[in-house]
Amino acid sequence: MKKLFLIIFFALIQVIFVFPASADTFESNRSGNLVEPVFREGDMVLNIGLGLGTSLYRGRYYSMRVPPVSASFELGIQDDFITEDMTLGVGGYVGYAASRYQLRNVNWGWDYNYLVFGGRASLHYPIVEQLDTYGGIMLAANVVISSAFGSNQTQVSAQGGGFIYSLYAGGRYYFAERIAVFGEIGYGVSYLNAGIAIRF
Repeated sequence: MKKLFLIIFFALIQVIFVFPASADTFESNRSGNLVEPVFREGDMVLNIGLGLGTSLYRGRYYSMRVPPVSASFELGIQDDFITEDMTLGVGGYVGYAASRYQLRNVNWGWDYNYLVFGGRASLHYPIVEQLDTYGGIMLAANVVISSAFGSNQTQVSAQGGGFIYSLYAGGRYYFAERIAVFGEIGYGVSYLNAGIAIRF
């Protein structure tokens, strides 16, 4: 799964950043990009998404209790950051998921709650009208809380966690002035995330 994720991630990075740069020689306008930027300095966007696939838990005895859900907020802070029409955005991220670990034919096990929260920085570059394409990095804390259930009295509850980093790439397609659908790949509470984006 990690290998597939890396292949898709670097393919998207090629499309978002390398292709527009190589296309400069074929464009006639000042910036080398005929597409109007969708995300600009001062823009504020809220993403609310549902995840598919997660690295937080795996194994045959795990089952999903709550699917990965997440919200992120982003503020555009600088236009023409590296090249013309590229915008730098920063913001925050929070995600939640829950699973259950239970062996077959027993009435006890553990419930796990996962909370990921941190900061993100993204580079945005337009390649298609009304589509905000971006890639970035996230630094976050991953908090795991477990609680025992069932009849086994030797079980204990615990909590733990650590810090994680994630590379991600995605896009928001605006079908209305302030409303978009979005999709992202990257590590957070899930490998693939999709949902609604609202621009303020």
